[in-house]
Amino acid sequence: MGSDKPVGVCTLLGRRDFITKAALAGAALAVGHSAWAGSAVQPTVITEAKKPNPGTANMNKRHLGNLQVSAIGAGCMSISANYGPPADIEQGIHTLRTAFEQGVTFFDTAEVYGPYTNEELLGKALKPFRDQVKIASKFGFAIDGTIGLDSRPQHIRKVVEQSLKRLQTDRIDLYYQHRVDPNVPIEDVAGTIKDLIAEGKVVHFGLSEASAKTLRRAHAVQPVTAIQSEYSFFCRDPERNGVLAACEELGIGFVPWAPLGEGFLTGTMDANTRFDPATDFRGSFPRMFPENMTANMPVVEILRQVAAAKGGTPAQVALAWLLAQKPWIVPIPGTRRVDHLTENLGARGVQLTAADVAAMEEQFAQLTVHGERMSEMHMQQIDRS
Repeated sequence: MGSDKPVGVCTLLGRRDFITKAALAGAALAVGHSAWAGSAVQPTVITEAKKPNPGTANMNKRHLGNLQVSAIGAGCMSISANYGPPADIEQGIHTLRTAFEQGVTFFDTAEVYGPYTNEELLGKALKPFRDQVKIASKFGFAIDGTIGLDSRPQHIRKVVEQSLKRLQTDRIDLYYQHRVDPNVPIEDVAGTIKDLIAEGKVVHFGLSEASAKTLRRAHAVQPVTAIQSEYSFFCRDPERNGVLAACEELGIGFVPWAPLGEGFLTGTMDANTRFDPATDFRGSFPRMFPENMTANMPVVEILRQVAAAKGGTPAQVALAWLLAQKPWIVPIPGTRRVDHLTENLGARGVQLTAADVAAMEEQFAQLTVHGERMSEMHMQQIDRS
């Protein structure tokens, strides 16, 4: 989603260009009921002379376990599915190759995105420089007309071969179990991946939306390199359910999917935003219901205030906030558009001080996030054991 779950493309309005966003963010500072009004710590302003140029800044590296990747990765799902209709293949290839040119070396996909078409796209796009990037993919859905789960060892062995062919590669650098299958002991899953690693078909093992308990059980059989779950300034579940604490204790990396709140944290969505029910899952997510988007707008207002002080955009601040949490967190924002890609990568030029983060937390703590993050059907597949 975030590249981490099956999804499709949306009909929402395009993101504003940087100039427009900066102007709106600047105007937001003048609003009487500022989100920062009650904060004891104001955001540190970076002047034009001090502000790094995101377009020329080098992409820093981070480690997920012992897997080195770019500090910001690319979630590829939304190019092919689930947040609207699929993009043109050439557009998708252009966006992915531009991401590489701008320093991204970590690309996230899954067999269920499309299904299958996103892996095929990634295989074509990355083939010219395959050895210079890390590819993450996922297994675990039945893909039989339902959204049933299937992590039986024999199924894993079958689908990994298919994914390797679609990705046009001889190994998958990070292979996640997409959702924990309650019918298959996690020890059996970890053991199967352990065998695939020994065979050279997989390099690192990952879990998606797994509980801290499941993570520990899997890690005892085959070291887990990374866990991928929804996490953003908007969605704080990993802070509360023990997953982030377990990652820190065990030396496991964390990859937030939907780091921009599925588009909401960009500041370009509101109660008038509509999603095509035929191609976009988000319309069924309570957090994206019009009344809840209106109720949650104060969350975006915090990002707007910081963006105005930093000379960035709400999206950039949301990503910078994640980067400021832990050095082993690697967000994977997804987009099909080069202008959005460039904006997202500009987050590396937004430096949040400890005081900035503290002020943001102070303001967020006063708010209530309205609406469940996914539909009831999708939430039933989240491991909360």
